[in-house]
Amino acid sequence: MSTAVLAAVLAVALGTAPPDPPKPTSAREALQPFNILIGSWRGTGYPEGSSKDERAAGLWTETITWGWRFKGDDAWLAVTFEKGKYYATGELRCLTEKPGYQLVLTAADKSTQTFSGTLKDKVLTLDRTDPPTGEDQRLVISLLHHNRYLYRFDARPTGSSLGFIKKFQVGATKEGVPFAEVPKGPECIVSGGLGTIKVTYNGKEYLVCCTGCRDEFKADPEKYIKEAERKAKEKK
Repeated sequence: MSTAVLAAVLAVALGTAPPDPPKPTSAREALQPFNILIGSWRGTGYPEGSSKDERAAGLWTETITWGWRFKGDDAWLAVTFEKGKYYATGELRCLTEKPGYQLVLTAADKSTQTFSGTLKDKVLTLDRTDPPTGEDQRLVISLLHHNRYLYRFDARPTGSSLGFIKKFQVGATKEGVPFAEVPKGPECIVSGGLGTIKVTYNGKEYLVCCTGCRDEFKADPEKYIKEAERKAKEKK
């Protein structure tokens, strides 16, 4: 039985609340649950229509690419939508004042939409209120599998007691990765994701997961090598 589970069991027995999980020490650590998104995805979207024919008529495809970005001690995930029907680019960051995340999306018309919310059971639920339309809007990102995720957009009139209504949904599969294949291999030395790109320092090879992590490693290799050595010692 793990220490965390044992603490929870004892807390229930004693009638006290279990201790809060340790808080991430950095933005890079807080965003690690989204390492599954790193890479290029083929998305198929459809609107929520009243009939199958309406949904079929509105189908579209887009290429979604996620990668890490860094500036000093700050870190975030950047996303681009090639041929995206609703979005062009975006940035996913962790909130600083409270637990949770913020996703700022840029639409094809250059307008921006800022959503914020929390991650629970691999489902990121993000909300915003849109002043021009008078809508409460919700974006839900479901991390289903290492090479499969969904995002959907819901809306309802602001202040309404009714539930959200789905407007559209996009299902995405990782490009070039068979569905049944389980990714295995060394971790990215920067983000902890799956290392797929080789970088070299002082004649030794290391692995990173994306070009953002590659550039960050090249900017300060000693920092990440020392961090990896420390983690390796802690595991022993």
